[in-house]
Amino acid sequence: MQKWIMGGLFFAACAFAVVLLFTLPGKAEVAEENNPTMPQVTLDTASAEAIVQASCITCHGDQLQGGLGPSLQQEGAQHNAEEIYTIVTKGRGQMPSFKDKLAPEEIANVAMWLAEKK
Repeated sequence: MQKWIMGGLFFAACAFAVVLLFTLPGKAEVAEENNPTMPQVTLDTASAEAIVQASCITCHGDQLQGGLGPSLQQEGAQHNAEEIYTIVTKGRGQMPSFKDKLAPEEIANVAMWLAEKK
C-alpha cells in the first residue's frame, strides 16, 4: 500500500513540476517586468496634463505640490524620463503601479512631461 501512496505522490510532484515549467515566466519576461522599456513617443503636453489631472492629483495635489504623495513640481531635477516611466509603471512604496490603468505610451508621455519639471 505504501508503494501506491509513494508512487501517487511522486506522480503528483512530477505533474506539478511540469505545470510550473510551462507557467512560470522566463528570464526575459522577469527582466522586462523589473526594468520596463519606455516606448518612444512625442511629448503631447495637453494629453499628459489631462492624464495627470485624471490619475495623479488625488495623491500629488492639483498643482503637483504634494499631499499623500510627494511633490512632483521639480520631479525632473530628481529623475529622468526613463526613471519616472519605471516608477509609474511598477509603482514604488505607497504609490501603486499604473501598468494596468494606463497604456505604456500614456505613461511615457507623462514621464516625459514630468522630466521637464525642474
